[in-house]
Amino acid sequence: MREPYFFTIQECVGMLRSDPVAGLSSAEATRRRQFHGFNEFEVNDPEPIWKKYVEQFKNPLILLLLSSAIVSILMKQFDDAISITVSLVIVVTVGFIQEYRSEKTLEQLSKLVPPTCHVLRDGREHEMLARELVPGDVVLLNAGDRVPADVRLIEANDLQIDESSLTGETEPKHKVTNAIPRQSNGSHVEHMANVAFMGTLACSGRGRGLVIATGSSSHFAKLLEMIQEQESPKTPLQRSMDHLGKQLSIYSFGVIGLIFVIGLVQGRNVLDMFTIGVSLAVAAIPEGLPIVVAVTLAIGVMRMANRRAVVKKMPAVETLGCVTVICSDKTGTLTKNEMTAVVVVTVEGKRAEVTGLGYSLDGGNCTYEGLLVSGWSHPEISAIIEAGAVCNNAAIVGESVIGQPTEGALVVLAKKAGLESCHLAYTRQKEIAFTHENKWMAVQCTNQQGQIMNFCKGATDRIIDICDSYLSADGRRIPLDPQTRKRINDGACAVASQGLRVLGLCRGESMQSLQLLGMVGMWDPLRPGATEAIEVVKSSGVDVKLITGDSRETAQSIGERLGIHSTSDMCLSGQQIEQMSDHDLEMVIRQVTIIYQATPRHKLKIVKTLQTLGEVVAMTGDGVNDAAALKKADIGIAMGISGTDVCKEAADMVLCDDDFSTLEHAIEEGKGIYHNITNFVRFQLSTSVAALSLIAVSTIFHFENPLNAMQILWINIIMDGPPAQSLGVEPVDADIIRQKPRNTKQPMLNGRLIAHILSSAAIIVLGTLCVFYKEMSADNKITPRDTTMTFTCFVLYDMWNALSCRSSRKMIWEIGLLRNRMFCLAVSGSLLCQLAVIYWAPLQHVFQTEALSAYDLVFLTILTSSVFVFNETRKYIELRHGSELPSAGKGDFAPTDIKTT
Repeated sequence: MREPYFFTIQECVGMLRSDPVAGLSSAEATRRRQFHGFNEFEVNDPEPIWKKYVEQFKNPLILLLLSSAIVSILMKQFDDAISITVSLVIVVTVGFIQEYRSEKTLEQLSKLVPPTCHVLRDGREHEMLARELVPGDVVLLNAGDRVPADVRLIEANDLQIDESSLTGETEPKHKVTNAIPRQSNGSHVEHMANVAFMGTLACSGRGRGLVIATGSSSHFAKLLEMIQEQESPKTPLQRSMDHLGKQLSIYSFGVIGLIFVIGLVQGRNVLDMFTIGVSLAVAAIPEGLPIVVAVTLAIGVMRMANRRAVVKKMPAVETLGCVTVICSDKTGTLTKNEMTAVVVVTVEGKRAEVTGLGYSLDGGNCTYEGLLVSGWSHPEISAIIEAGAVCNNAAIVGESVIGQPTEGALVVLAKKAGLESCHLAYTRQKEIAFTHENKWMAVQCTNQQGQIMNFCKGATDRIIDICDSYLSADGRRIPLDPQTRKRINDGACAVASQGLRVLGLCRGESMQSLQLLGMVGMWDPLRPGATEAIEVVKSSGVDVKLITGDSRETAQSIGERLGIHSTSDMCLSGQQIEQMSDHDLEMVIRQVTIIYQATPRHKLKIVKTLQTLGEVVAMTGDGVNDAAALKKADIGIAMGISGTDVCKEAADMVLCDDDFSTLEHAIEEGKGIYHNITNFVRFQLSTSVAALSLIAVSTIFHFENPLNAMQILWINIIMDGPPAQSLGVEPVDADIIRQKPRNTKQPMLNGRLIAHILSSAAIIVLGTLCVFYKEMSADNKITPRDTTMTFTCFVLYDMWNALSCRSSRKMIWEIGLLRNRMFCLAVSGSLLCQLAVIYWAPLQHVFQTEALSAYDLVFLTILTSSVFVFNETRKYIELRHGSELPSAGKGDFAPTDIKTT
């Protein structure tokens, strides 16, 4: 049925061929079900578990390691094959478990559809399965019921429905039955006041309605389809690992080809040279890298859990280190969602200040010109406070509110002014609930003398419109003229420009004769640390955009207080975003810091636009309607307290305390993780290149091999073992948060890193060969002492190299020699094992070594420290001359200079 909200009840009944009193007959319902199907979602068949597991092997690095394992088996190098296979199984299993646990969004959506409902069939009320509903059925709704399908209301008695899961708005929606005028923006959920949507919750009242859409035709199905259409993008780390795998594959084939060509030139056996080339290429592949990545990410996940953030997908931890734009909700994330009345203003401009924050009375009072407002000491001010307390449904228990935060603030205000019992003087007879059309709420009461009195509160401009007079300072009733109305409106805008939410209040004997009392300005306190967190995040090159449903004046004021908005920045309303084309929005979105009067449906458009411009986007959200945007964003962040289950399942990360400052810690963690992984790659590849260069040079040019097979195996253990793995758990530098986001378009193995790897490897190879030929020159033959000196020299080079690889940004004395306890234990253990290999007889026999003198050890220690000295000197020069390459990717996309009004 098309646009039923525009038609009257009689027209809807006629189009659906239904009976609003008796409902459909069972036979007719069965016939319609054959045409429309059951009232349930069409969810794609889940992918088999085994297929999800196999898909983990599509990663280029995993495929490269798998190829290496197969080649190792064919060449009978079973030790390499076993170590690579174990590494693969661990990494693939961890990735599979993470992905399997995260894909639960559609299951959560189905929970929002109730299993049963109350329906009129054959003239009688039945409780039946919601899946059996068909268009034309008459559904009965009572407080506490979840709406089973999209329903066009034909009866609504004080019916209020919580649509926060769809619209993000916390106020329940007051429902009506009359048709919506066609000139209104009726196609949006928040404007369809005569429709109850599947999955929403009836908070109060009762109603009756015609089912207009079921299953895949419902509004909820559109959300489901939108979520299914959005593919979660690969994280920057996953893309970096894919690229690294491809690079290593290319380099491996290059090594094989080079050695093969050299063998042909020398006239050597083709098969022998091919075997040597393949062996070296396989040995060069860092099979320990996937383990380090998995362990480093897992540690990051645990650290974030300690900081009240649950990371559902491990690579998402590192993604935050690449984020260039954060789109954040205001209420509850940047503010505490604890409304506090801070000022009371009369119609004639008298201004009473209110102290205290939140729902606590500690240190709170209301004063006018230094005098305490207590009871009715200032009648014109107390009348405003009384109206707010009577026209109210909230209650304060301890220091928390039961009900809406705005109404809770009015209750606390009454307590601060000594008027906490004023509402007891009235008996409520009727309530007119708040709606987005009228933007006010009213109650009709009788006082102790039996007189009728109406109290009303709402948006100041709407309250002014329904009043015909105002209360003067001397208690007289004075008619409202146009000049007075304009003056009051200007005063309300001035209060709103201070970042306050403004409520107008009035009273009267009837709703046709209301007397304006004044207004109350409320402040939602900023979360402690939010301003500082935003300052730190922005200083690191990350843009923060504020998304709120507040007015422009309120949003701008809060944005300025938070340090998000300045006079040179732009603001856009949700309506403007809807009206703009994708190209127009791309032209201005970088200059926009505040999106006001926004709803969740605008978020997906914002995410797509920013990603088109090359930004890495983090998006916060809490409603079902946010799920598509969270899934599409590079990292979706759900609110743990206010977020719906669907939203949490679609997100990559959940903030348990809804606190923005947690994002600062997450960004810091993400940058630290990538830094550690890069350090591991630098160490392992420099060691691999050095070891392979020694063997390759000796083999190709028929030199004596400086290392025997057992010694090479020991070096491989060090390369992939504890010293290398401990680089992945290096504590995060405190100032890494201020580093610019890395350019995700740059590969991990870039020119700068390759230069560092080759320079370190060259020093290790030259130093080791010098020791080898110095020892061998004495008698021109290889002795156990020669290989022991060469072997120990290489191992010590490894240890010094690992020490310098702990940080690419800081000198070793800046990060602290003992800060990484795992590294200290790993290196100490490796050195002790090396000493055992040199001095313990059983191991001397296995490794063909002999004891060295103290002089030999001192000489080797000093010589091998050259790689550490070189790397530290290079770091010092780079840092001193500012030659650290910029890592921010945003410089690649210069925003267009646009002048807007």
